Amino acid sequence: MKTQETETFEEIIAGHRELLREQALQQLKKRRDFATHLFTYVLTNLVVWCIWLVIGLSSHSWWPWPVFVTLGWGIGIALNAWDVYMRHPITEGDLQREMRHLESR
Repeated sequence: MKTQETETFEEIIAGHRELLREQALQQLKKRRDFATHLFTYVLTNLVVWCIWLVIGLSSHSWWPWPVFVTLGWGIGIALNAWDVYMRHPITEGDLQREMRHLESR
């Protein structure tokens, strides 16, 4: 009897540890993908602003058109950063609260 209880307890812990491992892996992937996204953003904006500088020097047209690329894509970067660093995973408490809310309808 004691052996069966111990095995069941270990299965629950193993399952829980596997879930934690999966969540940790997902979070690490999100951080890595965000770093790639941020690097691409910086590199692309550098190229676009350099093109603007070359065009401005050669044609004396200094209208800052790259600002639309920088601001538009910057909004995406900010939302991606929020998702990676600020957003918390759904907890069991969140699920239970939502289930009670749906049952009360």
